Amino acid sequence: MARPKTKPGSPSDWFARARTEEHHLDATSPLWVGGPTIPYPQPLEMHMHKGMEIGIILSGGMELQFEDLVLNVGPGEFWLSAMWEPHAWRPTAPETRLPVVIFLPGMVEEIVPGNLTWLSMFAAPPRERPRAATPEMRARVLALGEELAREIEARPPDWGDVVRLDVVRFLVILPRYWRPEHPRRRRQINANDLSRILPAITLANSHLAERLDPEDAAKTCGLSVSWFHHVFRHTMGLSFGRFRLRARLAQAAHLLLTTDLTVAAIAEQSGFVDGSHLNRAFVAQYRCTPAEYRKRGRPRGGVTPREGRIGFIANPVG
Repeated sequence: MARPKTKPGSPSDWFARARTEEHHLDATSPLWVGGPTIPYPQPLEMHMHKGMEIGIILSGGMELQFEDLVLNVGPGEFWLSAMWEPHAWRPTAPETRLPVVIFLPGMVEEIVPGNLTWLSMFAAPPRERPRAATPEMRARVLALGEELAREIEARPPDWGDVVRLDVVRFLVILPRYWRPEHPRRRRQINANDLSRILPAITLANSHLAERLDPEDAAKTCGLSVSWFHHVFRHTMGLSFGRFRLRARLAQAAHLLLTTDLTVAAIAEQSGFVDGSHLNRAFVAQYRCTPAEYRKRGRPRGGVTPREGRIGFIANPVG
Protein backbone atom coordinates (compact mmCIF):
# COMPACT_ATOMS: atom_id res chain seq x y z
CA MET A 1 0.00 0.00 0.00
CA ALA A 2 1.18 3.57 -0.69
CA ARG A 3 2.81 4.88 2.44
CA PRO A 4 2.20 8.56 3.30
CA LYS A 5 5.20 10.20 4.89
CA THR A 6 6.02 13.60 6.27
CA LYS A 7 6.72 16.79 4.39
CA PRO A 8 9.26 16.49 1.52
CA GLY A 9 12.91 17.10 2.24
CA SER A 10 15.29 19.87 1.29
CA PRO A 11 14.80 22.11 -1.75
CA SER A 12 18.01 20.75 -3.28
CA ASP A 13 16.55 17.25 -3.13
CA TRP A 14 13.15 18.23 -4.56
CA PHE A 15 14.70 20.20 -7.40
CA ALA A 16 17.60 17.92 -8.23
CA ARG A 17 16.35 18.17 -11.79
CA ALA A 18 13.84 20.75 -12.96
CA ARG A 19 11.72 19.90 -15.98
CA THR A 20 8.58 21.24 -17.54
CA GLU A 21 6.17 19.71 -20.04
CA GLU A 22 4.01 21.28 -22.73
CA HIS A 23 1.13 18.88 -23.32
CA HIS A 24 -0.84 21.14 -25.70
CA LEU A 25 -4.14 20.23 -24.08
CA ASP A 26 -7.25 21.98 -25.37
CA ALA A 27 -10.90 21.25 -26.15
CA THR A 28 -10.01 19.42 -29.38
CA SER A 29 -7.14 17.45 -27.81
CA PRO A 30 -8.00 17.02 -24.11
CA LEU A 31 -5.84 13.96 -23.38
CA TRP A 32 -2.10 13.24 -23.19
CA VAL A 33 -0.64 9.79 -22.52
CA GLY A 34 2.82 8.66 -21.47
CA GLY A 35 4.53 5.39 -20.82
CA PRO A 36 4.69 2.60 -20.22
CA THR A 37 8.46 2.44 -19.53
CA ILE A 38 10.61 4.89 -17.62
CA PRO A 39 14.42 5.04 -17.39
CA TYR A 40 16.14 4.25 -14.09
CA PRO A 41 17.82 5.72 -12.17
CA GLN A 42 16.97 9.41 -12.42
CA PRO A 43 16.62 12.25 -9.93
CA LEU A 44 13.39 13.88 -8.89
CA GLU A 45 11.50 15.77 -11.57
CA MET A 46 9.17 18.61 -10.63
CA HIS A 47 5.95 19.01 -12.62
CA MET A 48 3.05 21.42 -12.73
CA HIS A 49 0.62 21.29 -15.68
CA LYS A 50 -2.91 22.29 -16.59
CA GLY A 51 -4.39 18.79 -16.77
CA MET A 52 -5.50 16.27 -14.17
CA GLU A 53 -2.98 13.41 -13.87
CA ILE A 54 -3.37 9.69 -13.18
CA GLY A 55 -0.39 7.36 -12.89
CA ILE A 56 -0.72 3.58 -12.37
CA ILE A 57 2.27 1.43 -11.37
CA LEU A 58 2.51 -1.91 -13.18
CA SER A 59 5.96 -2.97 -11.95
CA GLY A 60 8.83 -1.41 -10.03
CA GLY A 61 7.97 1.63 -7.95
CA MET A 62 7.78 5.41 -7.79
CA GLU A 63 8.31 8.07 -5.16
CA LEU A 64 5.80 10.93 -5.35
CA GLN A 65 6.25 14.22 -3.52
CA PHE A 66 3.55 16.81 -3.04
CA GLU A 67 3.93 20.02 -1.05
CA ASP A 68 3.11 18.31 2.27
CA LEU A 69 3.25 14.60 1.47
CA VAL A 70 5.60 11.86 0.24
CA LEU A 71 4.22 8.62 -1.22
CA ASN A 72 5.96 5.43 -2.27
CA VAL A 73 3.77 3.49 -4.69
CA GLY A 74 4.25 -0.01 -6.06
CA PRO A 75 2.47 -2.42 -8.46
CA GLY A 76 -1.30 -2.03 -8.42
CA GLU A 77 -1.08 1.40 -6.81
CA PHE A 78 -1.61 4.83 -8.33
CA TRP A 79 -1.53 8.57 -7.76
CA LEU A 80 -3.77 11.50 -8.61
CA SER A 81 -2.61 15.05 -9.26
CA ALA A 82 -4.93 18.05 -9.74
CA MET A 83 -4.67 20.87 -12.29
CA TRP A 84 -1.58 23.07 -11.75
CA GLU A 85 -0.68 21.11 -8.61
CA PRO A 86 3.08 21.03 -7.92
CA HIS A 87 4.40 17.49 -7.59
CA ALA A 88 7.65 15.63 -8.11
CA TRP A 89 8.45 12.02 -8.88
CA ARG A 90 11.25 9.55 -9.54
CA PRO A 91 11.45 5.77 -10.06
CA THR A 92 12.60 3.77 -7.06
CA ALA A 93 13.33 0.49 -8.86
CA PRO A 94 14.63 -0.64 -12.26
CA GLU A 95 12.16 -1.73 -14.95
CA THR A 96 9.45 0.53 -13.61
CA ARG A 97 6.42 0.41 -15.93
CA LEU A 98 3.43 2.69 -15.72
CA PRO A 99 0.88 4.42 -17.93
CA VAL A 100 0.43 8.13 -17.21
CA VAL A 101 -2.67 10.01 -18.38
CA ILE A 102 -3.09 13.79 -18.26
CA PHE A 103 -6.49 15.17 -19.24
CA LEU A 104 -8.76 18.18 -19.05
CA PRO A 105 -11.80 17.77 -16.77
CA GLY A 106 -14.17 18.67 -19.59
CA MET A 107 -13.22 15.43 -21.35
CA VAL A 108 -14.84 13.37 -18.61
CA GLU A 109 -17.83 15.67 -18.36
CA GLU A 110 -18.56 15.07 -22.05
CA ILE A 111 -18.48 11.29 -21.66
CA VAL A 112 -20.19 11.05 -18.27
CA PRO A 113 -22.79 13.83 -18.11
CA GLY A 114 -24.25 12.66 -14.81
CA ASN A 115 -22.76 12.76 -11.32
CA LEU A 116 -19.09 13.73 -11.29
CA THR A 117 -18.08 12.65 -7.80
CA TRP A 118 -14.66 11.68 -9.21
CA LEU A 119 -13.68 15.36 -9.14
CA SER A 120 -14.03 15.32 -5.35
CA MET A 121 -11.01 13.00 -5.24
CA PHE A 122 -8.80 15.55 -7.01
CA ALA A 123 -10.16 18.47 -4.99
CA ALA A 124 -9.30 16.71 -1.71
CA PRO A 125 -5.85 17.38 -0.19
CA PRO A 126 -3.23 14.84 -1.40
CA ARG A 127 -3.20 13.11 1.98
CA GLU A 128 -6.97 12.42 1.77
CA ARG A 129 -7.11 11.11 -1.79
CA PRO A 130 -7.83 7.44 -2.58
CA ARG A 131 -5.19 4.77 -2.03
CA ALA A 132 -5.05 1.16 -3.21
CA ALA A 133 -5.81 -0.12 0.28
CA THR A 134 -6.94 -3.71 -0.40
CA PRO A 135 -5.73 -6.65 -2.53
CA GLU A 136 -9.02 -6.52 -4.45
CA MET A 137 -8.54 -2.87 -5.31
CA ARG A 138 -4.88 -3.35 -6.32
CA ALA A 139 -5.82 -6.23 -8.60
CA ARG A 140 -8.50 -4.17 -10.29
CA VAL A 141 -6.22 -1.15 -10.70
CA LEU A 142 -3.43 -3.35 -12.06
CA ALA A 143 -5.73 -4.95 -14.66
CA LEU A 144 -6.90 -1.55 -15.88
CA GLY A 145 -3.34 -0.23 -15.94
CA GLU A 146 -2.19 -3.17 -18.07
CA GLU A 147 -5.00 -2.49 -20.53
CA LEU A 148 -3.97 1.16 -20.77
CA ALA A 149 -0.33 0.18 -21.32
CA ARG A 150 -1.25 -2.24 -24.11
CA GLU A 151 -3.22 0.45 -25.94
CA ILE A 152 -0.40 2.98 -25.56
CA GLU A 153 2.26 0.53 -26.78
CA ALA A 154 0.38 -1.08 -29.67
CA ARG A 155 -1.71 1.89 -30.80
CA PRO A 156 -4.35 -0.16 -32.63
CA PRO A 157 -7.16 1.61 -34.50
CA ASP A 158 -9.16 3.95 -32.24
CA TRP A 159 -6.73 3.42 -29.39
CA GLY A 160 -7.25 7.00 -28.20
CA ASP A 161 -10.96 6.40 -27.74
CA VAL A 162 -10.24 3.24 -25.75
CA VAL A 163 -7.85 5.15 -23.48
CA ARG A 164 -10.48 7.80 -22.86
CA LEU A 165 -13.06 5.20 -21.91
CA ASP A 166 -10.56 3.44 -19.64
CA VAL A 167 -9.90 6.73 -17.86
CA VAL A 168 -13.62 7.26 -17.32
CA ARG A 169 -14.03 3.69 -16.13
CA PHE A 170 -11.21 4.18 -13.61
CA LEU A 171 -12.72 7.42 -12.32
CA VAL A 172 -16.21 5.93 -12.01
CA ILE A 173 -15.00 2.83 -10.14
CA LEU A 174 -12.51 4.55 -7.81
CA PRO A 175 -15.06 6.34 -5.57
CA ARG A 176 -16.48 2.94 -4.57
CA TYR A 177 -13.29 2.35 -2.59
CA TRP A 178 -12.85 5.88 -1.27
CA ARG A 179 -13.88 7.06 2.15
CA PRO A 180 -13.09 10.78 2.57
CA GLU A 181 -11.40 11.64 5.85
CA HIS A 182 -13.97 14.36 6.56
CA PRO A 183 -17.10 13.29 4.64
CA ARG A 184 -19.42 15.62 6.56
CA ARG A 185 -17.34 18.65 5.61
CA ARG A 186 -16.92 17.65 1.96
CA ARG A 187 -20.00 17.91 -0.25
CA GLN A 188 -19.79 15.79 -3.40
CA ILE A 189 -18.96 17.65 -6.59
CA ASN A 190 -21.35 17.12 -9.48
CA ALA A 191 -21.50 17.94 -13.18
CA ASN A 192 -23.24 21.25 -12.56
CA ASP A 193 -20.42 22.47 -10.30
CA LEU A 194 -17.82 21.73 -12.96
CA SER A 195 -19.88 23.18 -15.82
CA ARG A 196 -20.30 26.44 -13.94
CA ILE A 197 -16.58 27.14 -13.62
CA LEU A 198 -15.20 25.61 -16.83
CA PRO A 199 -15.37 28.99 -18.63
CA ALA A 200 -13.16 30.51 -15.91
CA ILE A 201 -10.68 27.63 -16.14
CA THR A 202 -10.46 28.09 -19.90
CA LEU A 203 -10.06 31.84 -19.49
CA ALA A 204 -7.31 31.46 -16.88
CA ASN A 205 -5.36 29.00 -19.02
CA SER A 206 -5.57 31.01 -22.23
CA HIS A 207 -4.73 34.53 -20.98
CA LEU A 208 -1.63 33.94 -18.86
CA ALA A 209 0.10 37.20 -19.81
CA GLU A 210 -2.91 39.40 -19.06
CA ARG A 211 -4.32 40.73 -15.83
CA LEU A 212 -7.46 38.78 -14.97
CA ASP A 213 -9.69 40.02 -12.18
CA PRO A 214 -12.04 37.66 -10.32
CA GLU A 215 -14.89 39.86 -11.52
CA ASP A 216 -14.03 39.01 -15.13
CA ALA A 217 -13.85 35.28 -14.37
CA ALA A 218 -17.15 35.37 -12.45
CA LYS A 219 -18.85 37.23 -15.29
CA THR A 220 -17.65 34.62 -17.79
CA CYS A 221 -19.37 31.98 -15.64
CA GLY A 222 -22.53 34.02 -15.14
CA LEU A 223 -22.03 34.07 -11.36
CA SER A 224 -21.68 36.71 -8.70
CA VAL A 225 -18.11 37.19 -7.46
CA SER A 226 -18.82 35.74 -4.01
CA TRP A 227 -20.64 32.68 -5.35
CA PHE A 228 -17.98 32.16 -8.01
CA HIS A 229 -15.25 32.06 -5.34
CA HIS A 230 -17.29 29.55 -3.33
CA VAL A 231 -18.00 27.21 -6.26
CA PHE A 232 -14.46 27.40 -7.62
CA ARG A 233 -12.78 26.55 -4.31
CA HIS A 234 -15.25 23.76 -3.63
CA THR A 235 -14.80 22.22 -7.09
CA MET A 236 -11.04 22.66 -7.62
CA GLY A 237 -9.78 22.46 -4.05
CA LEU A 238 -8.07 25.89 -4.13
CA SER A 239 -8.93 29.51 -4.73
CA PHE A 240 -9.15 30.99 -8.21
CA GLY A 241 -6.26 33.33 -7.37
CA ARG A 242 -4.03 30.41 -6.34
CA PHE A 243 -5.05 28.45 -9.43
CA ARG A 244 -4.22 31.43 -11.62
CA LEU A 245 -0.84 31.98 -9.93
CA ARG A 246 0.20 28.36 -10.43
CA ALA A 247 -0.74 28.55 -14.11
CA ARG A 248 1.36 31.68 -14.61
CA LEU A 249 4.31 30.17 -12.74
CA ALA A 250 4.13 27.04 -14.89
CA GLN A 251 4.17 29.27 -17.97
CA ALA A 252 7.26 31.04 -16.63
CA ALA A 253 8.97 27.72 -15.86
CA HIS A 254 8.28 26.47 -19.36
CA LEU A 255 9.74 29.63 -20.93
CA LEU A 256 12.82 29.41 -18.72
CA LEU A 257 13.66 25.99 -20.11
CA THR A 258 12.59 26.44 -23.72
CA THR A 259 13.73 29.98 -24.55
CA ASP A 260 16.65 32.34 -23.99
CA LEU A 261 14.40 35.19 -22.86
CA THR A 262 15.50 37.23 -19.88
CA VAL A 263 13.72 36.79 -16.56
CA ALA A 264 12.18 40.24 -17.00
CA ALA A 265 10.79 39.31 -20.43
CA ILE A 266 9.45 36.02 -19.09
CA ALA A 267 7.80 37.87 -16.21
CA GLU A 268 6.02 40.11 -18.69
CA GLN A 269 4.85 37.18 -20.81
CA SER A 270 3.61 35.33 -17.71
CA GLY A 271 1.55 38.15 -16.21
CA PHE A 272 3.94 39.34 -13.47
CA VAL A 273 4.69 42.98 -12.76
CA ASP A 274 8.44 42.59 -13.24
CA GLY A 275 11.35 40.22 -12.70
CA SER A 276 11.39 40.81 -8.94
CA HIS A 277 7.70 39.93 -8.66
CA LEU A 278 8.28 36.71 -10.60
CA ASN A 279 11.36 35.91 -8.52
CA ARG A 280 9.46 36.16 -5.21
CA ALA A 281 6.54 34.06 -6.42
CA PHE A 282 8.84 31.53 -8.06
CA VAL A 283 10.94 30.96 -4.94
CA ALA A 284 7.81 30.52 -2.82
CA GLN A 285 6.46 27.80 -5.15
CA TYR A 286 9.53 26.13 -6.67
CA ARG A 287 11.95 26.69 -3.77
CA CYS A 288 14.60 28.12 -6.09
CA THR A 289 15.09 31.26 -8.16
CA PRO A 290 14.19 31.36 -11.88
CA ALA A 291 17.91 31.45 -12.71
CA GLU A 292 18.58 28.34 -10.60
CA TYR A 293 15.61 26.56 -12.16
CA ARG A 294 16.90 27.32 -15.66
CA LYS A 295 20.43 26.15 -14.79
CA ARG A 296 19.27 22.86 -13.25
CA GLY A 297 16.73 22.05 -15.93
CA ARG A 298 18.70 22.69 -19.08
CA PRO A 299 21.20 20.36 -20.70
CA ARG A 300 24.60 21.84 -21.39
CA GLY A 301 24.79 23.95 -24.51
CA GLY A 302 21.15 24.74 -25.20
CA VAL A 303 17.50 24.97 -24.28
CA THR A 304 15.43 21.96 -23.36
CA PRO A 305 13.59 20.56 -26.40
CA ARG A 306 9.80 20.78 -26.40
CA GLU A 307 9.26 17.05 -26.79
CA GLY A 308 8.18 14.87 -23.89
CA ARG A 309 10.47 13.06 -21.48
CA ILE A 310 12.83 10.41 -22.75
CA GLY A 311 11.14 7.03 -22.52
CA PHE A 312 7.65 8.52 -22.77
CA ILE A 313 5.25 8.84 -25.66
CA ALA A 314 4.27 12.51 -25.73
CA ASN A 315 1.23 12.23 -27.93
CA PRO A 316 -1.92 14.32 -27.73
CA VAL A 317 -4.99 12.20 -28.35
CA GLY A 318 -7.70 14.05 -30.24
